[in-house]
Amino acid sequence: MRPQDFRSRLLFPLLLLLALLAGPPLGAQQADPADVETVDGIITALYASISGPIGEVRDFDRFRSLFADDARLIPTGPAGPQLPQGYTALTPEGYWQRSSEALAEIGFTEAEIGRTTETFGRITHVFSTYESYREDQGSPDEPFARGINSIQLVEAGGRYWILTVFWDSERPDNPIPDRYIGR
Repeated sequence: MRPQDFRSRLLFPLLLLLALLAGPPLGAQQADPADVETVDGIITALYASISGPIGEVRDFDRFRSLFADDARLIPTGPAGPQLPQGYTALTPEGYWQRSSEALAEIGFTEAEIGRTTETFGRITHVFSTYESYREDQGSPDEPFARGINSIQLVEAGGRYWILTVFWDSERPDNPIPDRYIGR
């Protein structure tokens, strides 16, 4: 065996062990500890960061601080012009570029109306049922849409990180089951 092969065989497991002990390579963005130290805190911060009245610029730094570096936001629904495959996967930056201006223009607010949470070790899955409101369409007190956000979280580095937000909206052919409404 060549000396470099021997060193590689010893070095690789050592580097792998160090990487595992250090935790996953998550984002360096600073988050408010209250936003990320609990599951409730991060879900509340997620909804708050995209919600607000007409003309209010949303807080991208707060939104971005909730997500791991390789996180995805994935809207899904029936295949059509906006979702040719029935879904699209976006980075947090891609979602923000696509949505932030419209959120401020319409006065968009999203509110959680139910939650189911499952945790195993460092992973947590949240089914978060929501209602969406628009100020620019009649009464801002009447939801124009409802659906479920499937949110996958990891606990690492003393906080929670969002890895995926995958959602579908309620439709006549896709009603929200009663068990997902209310806490």
